Parts: sequence; C-alpha cells; structure tokens
Amino acid sequence: MKKTFSRFRKVAIAEGISFLVLLGIAMPLKYFANIPMAVTVVGGLHGLLFVSFMILAYLVKEETGKPFSWLAKAFLASIIPFGTFYMDKEWRKEEAAVSN
Repeated sequence: MKKTFSRFRKVAIAEGISFLVLLGIAMPLKYFANIPMAVTVVGGLHGLLFVSFMILAYLVKEETGKPFSWLAKAFLASIIPFGTFYMDKEWRKEEAAVSN
C-alpha cells in the first residue's frame, strides 16, 4: 500500500513538471518558433505520465478506501498548473498516515 502511494506521489510530481514544460516551453516553441516537434515529444511524455498518474490514483483510492471525491480532487490537481505540487503536501501526510 505504501509503495503504491509512494509511486503515485513520484508520478504526480513528474506529471506536474511535464505539464508545465508542455505549457511553458513546448507550446511556445510550437507557436512562436515553428517547432511543432516539441509538443509532439513533450505531449507524448505528458500523456503517458497523465495516464500513469490516473491509474495510480485509482489504485491508491482502492487500496486506502478513499472516497471518489479524493480521486476527483487528484484529477483536478492534474489539470491545473502547479496542482500536483500543491496537493503533494496533503498526499505526503496521507501517505504517512497509511504507513502507520
């Protein structure tokens, strides 16, 4: 259980970083520097991390008995810039509580 939560938090941070890179670097490169490959590469990586994030969020929800609202909150955190970083503080506390 703790292992799943730990993986979830690591993927959440990676997903958050990839989202910021997509929005702040890859998209400007595509639209202002005419380098569409940046979005192709970063977008693909971000998509993989997003799917991994949602799968792990579901597994954490199931293993810990969290309500559906917890999963919805995790989803919202993933689509709001800096959301996963903000939520990590709460998730760190939840992970510690689960491991005790």
